[in-house]
Amino acid sequence: MAQHAQLRFETGLEIYFCDPRSPWQRGTNENTNGLLRQYFPKGTDVSRYNERELDAVAATLNGRPRKTLGWRTPAEALSELISTAQQTGVATTT
Repeated sequence: MAQHAQLRFETGLEIYFCDPRSPWQRGTNENTNGLLRQYFPKGTDVSRYNERELDAVAATLNGRPRKTLGWRTPAEALSELISTAQQTGVATTT
């Protein structure tokens, strides 16, 4: 987030940084870490996995519906966002 000030200026988005050692402020991130631990226990050397194996885990996790996205998958939420932006005339980079 080295360019967070520029991002905020150009988009009007609020930028929020969590406090150090405050995992309760990073709920989605902490939840994802827990899901990853199902595949890679703490201390696992992920370099022993090949790209295909890592891609399979990523696809499985990215295909899960998320409560924070109204029980849609990330792909569904992104598709809806892009569709809405195009309908309202907002420029996208896709």
